[in-house]
Formats: sequence, structure tokens, C-alpha cells
Amino acid sequence: MKGITILGSTGSIGVSTLDVVARHPERFRVVALTAHRNAERLAEQCRRFNPDYAVMVDPAGADALTALLADMPRPPRVLRGAEALIEVAALDDVEYVMAAIVGAAGLMSSLAAARAGKRLMLANKEALVVAGALLMDAARENNATLLPIDSEHNAIFQCLPPAHERGLPEAGVQRILLTASGGPFRDADPQTLVAVTPEQAVAHPNWSMGRKISVDSATMMNKGLEIIEACWLFATRPERIQVVVHRQSVIHSMVQYTDGSVLAQLGNPDMRTPIAHALGWPERIGAGVEPLDLFAIARLDFEPPAPERFPCLRLAYRAAREGGTAPVVLNAANEVAVAAFLDRRIGFTDIARVVEQTMDGLPPEPVDLSGLEHVLSVDAAARRAAEQCVAALVA
Repeated sequence: MKGITILGSTGSIGVSTLDVVARHPERFRVVALTAHRNAERLAEQCRRFNPDYAVMVDPAGADALTALLADMPRPPRVLRGAEALIEVAALDDVEYVMAAIVGAAGLMSSLAAARAGKRLMLANKEALVVAGALLMDAARENNATLLPIDSEHNAIFQCLPPAHERGLPEAGVQRILLTASGGPFRDADPQTLVAVTPEQAVAHPNWSMGRKISVDSATMMNKGLEIIEACWLFATRPERIQVVVHRQSVIHSMVQYTDGSVLAQLGNPDMRTPIAHALGWPERIGAGVEPLDLFAIARLDFEPPAPERFPCLRLAYRAAREGGTAPVVLNAANEVAVAAFLDRRIGFTDIARVVEQTMDGLPPEPVDLSGLEHVLSVDAAARRAAEQCVAALVA
């Protein structure tokens, strides 16, 4: 049996991971579960899966969790604070770590898992966006296995030959075709986007996701972050990655080869498929996902993304080309802007405006690979600058 830590177990990826794990009790043992402040859901998960550790980042939530679990015959050890995430990501009896904490908050624990040589199943794309060089170096140096959970990157991984580790050209790959649903506003008149509400932005037509990532999908910043993530995962440049709007979300991504072949991975839009792939790899295990009915789908549509509708995509390509700290600034500014939008402090179209102004004010510089201090300082500076942009828009 493989011991597993699930970082962010109460979110959508964490819940889906536990669903797959529950289908294979002979293969997996849950060692640690973590959450930010959802004590009620984490308590339910602890009662079902009996982990050794339960981490609550929020101290008040940790107190609530302790009280909720007091009547268990063998309650888990309750840890608190962000430092505890690092601890449970590197436990000796843990082989697999699901990194499903949204945003830069998941960076330190993902890095800890890589440094501990774990099978790191990465659903936290920001870890690569913010500290790709550090994370990839840590994985190589400590023989960690890094498997992507994003449906697009997992699809690309499945379509690439083992030789891709030497570089895409050497593996006969011409380019990666990164599919995108287009989100809820793929047909909207760009002039109408200024009036978009948070409720409209989080209503994704194909996927059930958290609020932040749903907004990122609506702006296509999510796809932009995936471009940067793909550059690190597959050792390539943004020029070799083309975004394709595919409304049905059935083809999760494709790889085009120099001989004219295009390989695609298809499946119903259910995150349990890439989760089961990463848990079972190199084997295949059941995910509980309904088989794809091609006759019911009947058609597959493809189109280029409209640049006037998705300015965040342009900004992400810019950050990928500039490199260095540009992706750090992009991600931090976007997190601030999305939070402000969800709080109704700024409008939907202001998200791209805040990101671009922050990038213009903080030119990229080389990343110091000796540690995280430089990355974290740039991240903090970008957040301060983005907050100033938000304040100027609110005034």
C-alpha cells in the first residue's frame, strides 16, 4: 500500500482524489489530510479515511477540528499552520503527495515534497509558474517523480513519448496544442464584459471548480498559467505551444509531431481521470468516470482564442517569453486582482488591467536559484503593487 498526503483535501481536487482513493483501498492508505479553514468537511474526511495527521492552516479552524474529532476512538494528530503542510508533505511513510492547494500558498509544501523525493502529483500550477526552476531542480536532484494533474498537462504527458525528456525536437514533436473550453464568455461581445458579475464568471459551462480557478478560466489566465507550466514540465518554449478553444472539453490536449501525426487524449470532463492516471501510473486504475460516448458527442469544434476577449492570455505569453521573475509578477498580480473582483471591488475587465500595470511597473529580473527568498520577495512586491492598482481603480 502507498501512503498518501493530500494537500488541500477539502477542495474540488482533494475531494476527487479521495473518491479515487476510496475505490482502491488495497492500494492506498491516507496518511495526512490538510485544509485551510473548512473544519467541518475535513472532520468528515478524517472520520472516513482515518489519517494519522490532519492539518488546519487557520489556527481557529484547528481548534474547531480538534473539538469535532474529540469523540473518535483514534483521532488523527491535529497540526496547525503553514509549516505543518511542509511537515506532512515530507513524512517518511508517505510515498505520494497530491498538491492541490490553490495559488502561491501551495508552493512551499510542493517544494518540500519534491525535495523529499516523493511522487508529486501537481494540481497546483502556481508552484511551477512562480518557482519552476527551483521545483524542477529539486525533483531532479532528489529523484522525485512529478506527474501533472491539470487535465491538459496530464493529456500532453500521455501523448508524449518517453524521449521527450531530452527535449521536444529530439522526440519528433513540432508543437503542443493546449485546449481550452473558452469559459463562460467564449461567445460574449468584448464590450459587454465590463458588466460581468462574480456569479457569472464562476459559472463554468463544462467543469466544476473553485471560485478563483473559475474566474481564471473566464479570463483565460488559467490557460496562460498552463502555458508557463507546460514550458517547465516539457522543457519547451512558449512558441511551441498553441492554445486551441475546444468547446466540448472532450479532447484535453494534443501533441503534433513532425511526421504530421497528431495524438490526442480524450475523455469526459472529470478530474478523476487525470488523478487516477497519476495515482496508478504506469498502470491504469479505475476512476469511476463514465466511458466517453462518441455518438452522444457527435461533433468536436476548434477555434483560435479571440485576443480582444482574453487579454490575460496575451499577458501570460509575455511573461513566458520574458522569463525570470515575470511569471511571479503575473501570478501575484492576478491573485490580487481576482480576489478584488470576487469581493466586488473592481470589475471583470479590470483584472487584466491590474495585471498589466503591475507587470509594467516591475520589469523581469533573473531568478536567484539559491533559495525561495528572492521569489517570495518579488511575489510580495508584486502583490503590493497590484493592491495599489486596485486602490487606484476603486478611488
